[in-house]
Amino acid sequence: MSGNRFGEKFEFLEHTADVYVRAFGVSLQEAYENAALAMFETITKSGKVAQEEGEVITVEAEDLYALLYSWLEALLVNSEINGMLYSKFHIFDWTETGDSFKFTAHVWGEKFQPEKHVQKVAVKAITYHRMAVICEKEGSAVLEFILDI
Repeated sequence: MSGNRFGEKFEFLEHTADVYVRAFGVSLQEAYENAALAMFETITKSGKVAQEEGEVITVEAEDLYALLYSWLEALLVNSEINGMLYSKFHIFDWTETGDSFKFTAHVWGEKFQPEKHVQKVAVKAITYHRMAVICEKEGSAVLEFILDI
């Protein structure tokens, strides 16, 4: 395991047109949380997003790739529909059955305020292109995905 997985939550990789993200975690849950943080860091400076309002989101999918896609898409849709930005994510109630993965997450953020939140780039969609879910034997995980901007 490289040293940056302990000290960094995510990193942006080189990509010609979109945003390519690698998110780290000591567990799958933490990697999914950090993937969400990376997406919102793409949109704005996540450190400026107060954790004033909380929501609960549940996602379910047939595999870990679809789960990552569904998670990020649910956050993006909630963000667009409700005018919210998120900066804190806590996944709990992670369950795996023979044919599905499911978790519930508590997410915190605040309404978008143009005078407070710097707009970086708009994320149009999450893609499966070059998506990777790497589970390491000691329990840590690395997620790679591309955000269509």
